[in-house]
Parts: sequence; structure tokens; C-alpha cells
Amino acid sequence: MRVLGIDPGLTRCGLGMVEGTVGRPLHLIDVGVVRTSAHLEVPQRLVTIERGIEAWIEEHRPDAVAIERIFARSDVSTIMGTAQAAGIAMVCAARLGLPVALHTPSEVKAAVSGNGRADKAQVGAMVTRILRLDAAPRPADAADALALAITHIWRGASQQRLDDAVAAARGTGGPAAGRRTTHPPIQSRLPGGAR
Repeated sequence: MRVLGIDPGLTRCGLGMVEGTVGRPLHLIDVGVVRTSAHLEVPQRLVTIERGIEAWIEEHRPDAVAIERIFARSDVSTIMGTAQAAGIAMVCAARLGLPVALHTPSEVKAAVSGNGRADKAQVGAMVTRILRLDAAPRPADAADALALAITHIWRGASQQRLDDAVAAARGTGGPAAGRRTTHPPIQSRLPGGAR
């Protein structure tokens, strides 16, 4: 399985392509970031991110796309930019019929380090070890994107088998019948309890 991990961001959108299967060594295909200038208007920045993601998908042909699931932080403007970049990533994948999975930051941290509260340095160190790299990918957005891809390979395959079994039990068929598994939408809690 080849997975494109995307750590969405308006200034730096991390991209990491990993290939492998559960129980076998994983391989780094490529890693990088799409950068946009804060001097540009948001629509132009989103177009730059879209083009960057589309180029990666065209070049590397992933089987699935794993995106960080957005949760509220104290800075609403940061949440908005991150959510907009995540939306662009989902559109790029959906347009090409690729399955999209959303993984929470704590899920990713737990998958790669065994600790759902690991810091960025710990995640980077574990990504380096898992992929047998000489050094941690920089910036941290790139390492986070690889961690998302690793998480999806390790956890997504199991979830897909469960989804297929449920679909078969219901008689609706699985992905082999042309059905794509849907994943929960991004949820964000804004100050004051608004959604």
C-alpha cells in the first residue's frame, strides 16, 4: 500500500509518501512541503496548495490519502487556515477517487511513538527510526506528514478489513463492489461551544 500523508497548513503543508504493509518494513518514497507566502490572498494560497498536492498525487500514485483531523486550538485564524488546507487536500483526493482517512494528532503520536502526548521531536525521531532515515525530516510538518502515512498503513488496513466485513454482513458489498469507505468529517469545537 502506498499512502500520501498530508499535514495541512496554509503556510506549510507537509507531504509524505510511504509504502509498505503491516508487519513489514516501510519505505520512504518522498517527503516535502508546499509553502505559500503570507503576502498572498488566501484563495491564491489555496490554489498553490491544490497544485502541489495534485502534482504529488500524479507523480507518486498513492492508494490512499491520510490527513490530520483538525481540532480547535486557541487561535481561530490558525484553525481556519488549517481547515481550509485540509479541505483542499480532501477535494484533490476525492476528485481522483482516492480513499481519504482522517487521523487525530494523538492517534498519530500513539501509533508511531506509543505515547499519544509525544512532542514533535519524539515523533520526528520515531519517523526517522521507522523509515530507517539518516536524519529527521525537516521541517516538522514533513515529519508529521510521514507519521500520518505510517499511521494509516498500520491502522488503516485493519479498519478497511473491518469496514469490508461489516459491508459484507449487510450485503452491500465492499470496495470491490465499487463502494468507497467514508470517514467521519472534520470536527472542530470553537470557543463558546459553537461548531
